[in-house]
Amino acid sequence: MQSIIVIILIGLVGGIAVGVQSPLSSMISQRLGVIESIFIIHLGGAIAALIPLIYYGGGKISNWRTVPWYALCAGVFGLVVIFSMSYMIPRVGVATALIILLAGQLFIGTILDHFGLLGAIQRPLELSRIMGLAIVLAGVWLTVK
Repeated sequence: MQSIIVIILIGLVGGIAVGVQSPLSSMISQRLGVIESIFIIHLGGAIAALIPLIYYGGGKISNWRTVPWYALCAGVFGLVVIFSMSYMIPRVGVATALIILLAGQLFIGTILDHFGLLGAIQRPLELSRIMGLAIVLAGVWLTVK
């Protein structure tokens, strides 16, 4: 198992990426429109992913048919995230928008963990996790209020 420090650092980098991407996405949406913003962001991401893919000779991209059909819908959820953040940021600010997004992630993550859905490791919902979620949700409420 990887060191917990490495896992936390990678998670923090991902969180920073979401925190920076969100206001940038909102900026594009406000100036060009939501659909245009989503297109530009995904095009940029596709190009950024294409470069190492070409470098590594395509990797395992030819095995895409082995992925369950519903997993191929992940990109659609990316559209929902960009739309949500682009809508929220000018109305409530970056920090509040991010904390609302985080609350949604925690909610669905808890359900996925509890039932072991979509390949998640099954982690039953226990009192300590419920208390932790309640504290985070209280923080969401205080931030949004």
